[in-house]
Amino acid sequence: MSLAITSEQEDLRLAVGRFLDARAPLARTRELMAQPIPHDGDIWRALATELGVHGIGVPEEHGGSGADVQTLAHVFEETGRVLLPGPLLATLGLAVPLLLASRDGEAQARFLPGIAAGETVATVGWLAPGAGWDAARGAATAVRRPGAGWTVDGRVALVLDGLAADLCLVVADAPGGPSVFAVDATGPGVDRRRVRALDPTRGLAEFVLDGAPCSLVGEEGAGRVLLAAARDQACVLLASEAVGAAQACLDAAVAYAKQREQFGRPIGSFQAVKHKCAEVLVEVEGARSCARYAAWACGAAPEEAPVVAGLAKAAAAEAFFRAAAENLQIHGGIGFTWEHDAHLFLKRAKACQVLFGDTRSFRLRLADQLGI
Repeated sequence: MSLAITSEQEDLRLAVGRFLDARAPLARTRELMAQPIPHDGDIWRALATELGVHGIGVPEEHGGSGADVQTLAHVFEETGRVLLPGPLLATLGLAVPLLLASRDGEAQARFLPGIAAGETVATVGWLAPGAGWDAARGAATAVRRPGAGWTVDGRVALVLDGLAADLCLVVADAPGGPSVFAVDATGPGVDRRRVRALDPTRGLAEFVLDGAPCSLVGEEGAGRVLLAAARDQACVLLASEAVGAAQACLDAAVAYAKQREQFGRPIGSFQAVKHKCAEVLVEVEGARSCARYAAWACGAAPEEAPVVAGLAKAAAAEAFFRAAAENLQIHGGIGFTWEHDAHLFLKRAKACQVLFGDTRSFRLRLADQLGI
């Protein structure tokens, strides 16, 4: 086992970092979060065509590079550093692993090439309004009408980047049990509504489905198993994203502590500020180790993924929130202003803590898995 970054991964990470610094600085994030759909199609397509990001986890026969989750995790550290808005997590963290887990060759050939080329934005929906992330009841119901194929009805809540999506993979109750259905997000029978959220850089939507045409993905009744596999990878990539954002907070805090003077000396020379930065560093490095181990396990030890994915997400989310909060405190009064970027990281951190389940729920799930 090796968690060290390879030379190829480092080259990709640096290339993505340079691209984001030039094309997606925080000033651009502010512009996007003010729009109804926080998504830049030009940046999305360029990441796919110029850097091949969207094809990292896609097999070569479907237009991707067939690389592992470890490689993709390094990319998410960079996107987290700049709080990149857009459907990378929804598409590469949820939709792609669900399609791969389905072992449905027809569905993969239909959807994966468009995703790898940056032409298709995909997401996954499974939550009923008001339900928790682990709710057993379905948000939608699918029926098969003779001569007309499958249709789906229901309300699906908290769909990541649903307004930007071309494809939504909906987990719906079917006669054979919960199953996954591919729905054209822009097609008939689909009404999409924006959901206002604490984090303005992460788009959320509610889908109201009324006889929407759809197609079965994978085997009927396999919906919960496929969703679990997708959520594991999404948690790993979310953890990597959180680590990148936490590192950005720490870097900003340290830089400001060296610059800001009080009583004739930099505030970074005061022991209280030093301790804040040192404690955040310890948490961030611990979270980075958890996230990188979880990314390794997704490819090399998949039997461990259900355990370590949630653990990595919980550790990274807590470290991110600590880093964002301390960054804001070290910046003092200016950190609390709308014009400063510190509050954007704090809101993303708080949202990250509850996305896919809060820390307490992941710890309880881990205890159940370990038989404690």
